Amino acid sequence: MKILKFKDEQEWLDARRGKITGSKLKDIVIQKGKKEKVGFYELIADRLGLPPGDENAMERGHELEPEAIERFEESTGKKVNTDLVIWEHAKYPNIALSPDGFIGKTEAVEVKCLSSARHIQAVIENEVPAEYKYQVIQYFIVNEKLKTLYFVFYDPRLKIKDFHVITINRTSLQDEIEEITLYQIAKLEKINAIVAELTQF
Repeated sequence: MKILKFKDEQEWLDARRGKITGSKLKDIVIQKGKKEKVGFYELIADRLGLPPGDENAMERGHELEPEAIERFEESTGKKVNTDLVIWEHAKYPNIALSPDGFIGKTEAVEVKCLSSARHIQAVIENEVPAEYKYQVIQYFIVNEKLKTLYFVFYDPRLKIKDFHVITINRTSLQDEIEEITLYQIAKLEKINAIVAELTQF
């Protein structure tokens, strides 16, 4: 074993970057047959000299979204409408979505400007992260004419692969669209019943 000593905490923190430490190991170890955990991609980002992903992701995403959409337009030749809108389901107005951008009624764009580690993960795995699954489905639930969603990842801190698009078609999600639509309708009915009960005083 080799022991390294440091003058201060910042030097110590800097030296830990890119290493599998005791506290990071849980973020790396995977079960057989599973995909890599985000900690694996954090180590890659560290080794590439990218800043840690501790900034406000929503704020960063809001700032970078116009750049990402511009890159999408340049790479596809499609003109994206970025008007500030809310889409509501035709029958159920409480089932809604705010698209980042749309191209007519049949195509939409969702932009994510994630931490560098999460961005690298999305690029390498070429999959939308699990936590955005329902957001993807909601696009197709709310807009029944939507055929294609372009899920855009953008991180200008990377020198290569800073921009990545995953194309999602309605046909690949048809069963989930129906299932989650019915689920939301049932939840809204339950909410309405509770609200009605609580307002009968």
